[in-house]
Amino acid sequence: MAPRLTLASESELSKFLAEVERRAFKQALYAVRENESALDIVQDSMLKLAEKYADRPVEELPMLFQRILQNSIRDWYRRTRVRNTWTTLFSSLAPAGGDEDFDALETLQAASPADGQGIDPADHLQRMRTLATIEQGLKTLPARQREAFLLRYWEELDVAETAAAMGCSEGSVKTHCSRAAHALAEWLKTKGISL
Repeated sequence: MAPRLTLASESELSKFLAEVERRAFKQALYAVRENESALDIVQDSMLKLAEKYADRPVEELPMLFQRILQNSIRDWYRRTRVRNTWTTLFSSLAPAGGDEDFDALETLQAASPADGQGIDPADHLQRMRTLATIEQGLKTLPARQREAFLLRYWEELDVAETAAAMGCSEGSVKTHCSRAAHALAEWLKTKGISL
């Protein structure tokens, strides 16, 4: 007969999180190499465990927490890849013809070194500066354009998911994204950035 598992009490959950915090932070730090990001990942993972799995047996907490932590690290890399894609391939978002039905997400490729080599520091610095400029430009967009752009290219939702989230048609999503991309491209030109 299998041993009976008991559900974690609030104090047991708190004790588990206190015990795992330092190791989880080091694990996240080794993965992402940024103190602030590693801390955010660990905090988010702890919150997810407490919110979604507090009613699980104590014995399951280590496995659940590791799964959540690893997924949070993967999510961080996915978001970082999207940010890098914006800065390295932003010109793909604004075609010369001004096609309203153009879907930039379908043409973008991740900007990760294929040979396993690190990114050139000068290129990385330029990307970070360009990203900061793009983020400033996003603030200048009308709310609906900004919302559509961020949902499609930041959150990586497809057109149908974005339309459902925004409560509009798929055509409206495409129009908002196209207008946002054109406006951002023009805004970048005024800042001396032509991609």
